Amino acid sequence: MERRYRVVVAKPGLDGHDRGAKVIARALRDAGFEVIYTGLHQSPEQVVEAVVQEDADAVGLSLLSGAHLTLVPKVLEGLRSEGLEDVLVLCGGIIPDDDIPVLEEAGVARVFTPGASLPEITSWLEATLDERERAGSSS
Repeated sequence: MERRYRVVVAKPGLDGHDRGAKVIARALRDAGFEVIYTGLHQSPEQVVEAVVQEDADAVGLSLLSGAHLTLVPKVLEGLRSEGLEDVLVLCGGIIPDDDIPVLEEAGVARVFTPGASLPEITSWLEATLDERERAGSSS
């Protein structure tokens, strides 16, 4: 890892199931990331505010409620309005295959669905942020 990256893990919306988000947060922490978990029932605005306050490199959104096509674009819009287009956005949870390209086109870097392994998620995030870090330091 080029440096210790800061990652906000958030549960936007009314979904009350956060075990997956907590497992991801712990795996990221164990892999060397600094992790900030926002807790349940966060509005898109609260998620963006957490990213701003924590000066995060990435935000992971955990969604199980089916509201991903509503909530994720609102988070992306909020990040853009704060000038945070460089914050890497990844999503996980119960997201139908047909919705993945829609989220990626909106600006999500990667969508992880059930069955993605913890090493797959942590290594992808590390490699992607390292690549950005190297590209930023060489310009």
